[in-house]
Amino acid sequence: MKQTTGTCRADAAKLTDVTQGLYNDHPVTVKGMVHALHRMGGITFLTLRGPKCVLQCVPDRGLDLHGVTEECAVALTGIPRPEPRAPGEVELAATALKILSRPAAPLPVPVSKRRLDLNLDTELSLRPVVLRSLRERSIFRIQEGLCRAFRKTLLDLDFTEIHTPKIVHAGAEGGSNIFRLDYFGRKAFLAQSPQFYKQMMVGAYERVFEIAPVFRAEKHSTPRHLNEYTSMDFEMGFIQSFEDLMEVETQFLQHAMKLLEEEYANDVAALGIELPNVSHIPCLRFDEAKRLAAEKYSRPIRDPYDLEPEEEVNIGRYVKETLDSDFVFVTHYPSKKRPFYAMDDPSDPRFTLSFDLLFRGMEVTTGGQRVHEYQAQVDKMLSRGMHPEEFESYLMIHRAGMPPHGGLGVGLERLTAKLCGLDNVRYARLFPRDLSRLDP
Repeated sequence: MKQTTGTCRADAAKLTDVTQGLYNDHPVTVKGMVHALHRMGGITFLTLRGPKCVLQCVPDRGLDLHGVTEECAVALTGIPRPEPRAPGEVELAATALKILSRPAAPLPVPVSKRRLDLNLDTELSLRPVVLRSLRERSIFRIQEGLCRAFRKTLLDLDFTEIHTPKIVHAGAEGGSNIFRLDYFGRKAFLAQSPQFYKQMMVGAYERVFEIAPVFRAEKHSTPRHLNEYTSMDFEMGFIQSFEDLMEVETQFLQHAMKLLEEEYANDVAALGIELPNVSHIPCLRFDEAKRLAAEKYSRPIRDPYDLEPEEEVNIGRYVKETLDSDFVFVTHYPSKKRPFYAMDDPSDPRFTLSFDLLFRGMEVTTGGQRVHEYQAQVDKMLSRGMHPEEFESYLMIHRAGMPPHGGLGVGLERLTAKLCGLDNVRYARLFPRDLSRLDP
């Protein structure tokens, strides 16, 4: 292909810097993917896609665009100039173009469209291409912002980031929803949670956190479940009560919403996100929340020990209508439905010093205070028919001495989905794993 060159040397520039007007009226060369081509009034507009934004380009009339298609990788040379009608209010007057690579076949979906309108199965099957659409990219930019805020909040509070094993010899949550492995002839599992390890590390660092995948062998397919998801966990020692954990999570959410508002405004606008007010998050006891929702919406309580999804929706609705909050901490879950390491309430052992955080009617966090004394932990295991000898490495920390401690885990995909208004949590994971999907 014939190439046109400028009359002066153009500096290589990041596309993001160009869209921010840092190179206006100076020759530059930018590289990116051709996101869209369209003609208007005899002028061909080319949209160049970079890692975080797009740049509108208007090729010089003498510039040969033959062979340029969507998803070509190109290097464009030109002069950026202000243009209020362009994305970012900057456009590139292109004087030279070099094709670096071409797609081998037409795209299976038109990623330049604002909405792809695909059904879920089709979208997930075409995920490597679909993720190039600007809307899909905005979802995962928002998710990036949530992770950034979580890490920044905890580092500022003197937490240490850790990385724990995902192949384990025992399940932290118990039950049947655990993936079994043959580990060189030995029985092993995929980790349901970093629970045991983050508690162990409290003895070393006092405050720890991790952002990592966890695995649940859930044998059902719902809009709220994944078999692999990302959990944002922390554990902290020397707590006064589980309310200390809720305070740290509130700080994280406050920082996250501020960060999204200030640094992810384009993505927030593109997705039509209404950022929630997190200046204060109300609390309700488990039994009180169930009663209030049942009375308000005339739905009888069926399970006195847990919250059904419809109850979560009604509790979220009640809190929004009466307290004007999108979030609510539901505390003091029944001991019968909490893991063996959850500390029972000394004033009423039927309940635990634990909580869930509901966001717009869905549980996005589970946390609470842990049993920290050796004999108390062994006794609780025995009361549940468990065999303490199977948890020797875990009980080692209790035998060696542990401070009062607790922690929580935030489901990143659920938080992202509810924030972005997605009706299925699979849309909030790059490459979701469910009952039927192992590819791509």
